[in-house]
Amino acid sequence: MAWLVFKYLVTAGVVVAVSELAKRSDRIGGLVAALPMVTVLALIWLYVEQQPQEKIANHAWYTFWYVVPTLPMFLAFPWLLPRLGFWPTLGACVVLTVVCFAVFAAGVRRFGIELL
Repeated sequence: MAWLVFKYLVTAGVVVAVSELAKRSDRIGGLVAALPMVTVLALIWLYVEQQPQEKIANHAWYTFWYVVPTLPMFLAFPWLLPRLGFWPTLGACVVLTVVCFAVFAAGVRRFGIELL
């Protein structure tokens, strides 16, 4: 139980650190948010918990493929925000990401990559 609480605290600390940095500097906050810290932490947690190497490698592999269809959201969000406001923009970006993911998953399936 203590290990689980530790994992929560460290992982939550990363999110809090990013949001606090973003308050001070848009660029630094964006840079730190773009770093794959959550993935690195997940890889560390899997390794420390003695998961098989194949599971750890698969996590990194699928993370790469799942990141690609999220990228359009980062272009759409700043464009939509002044037009729609925060919550509608966030909702639209979630829908955009789901649609991009479905299209992307169908596209890469042709190359033997199963995301769904």
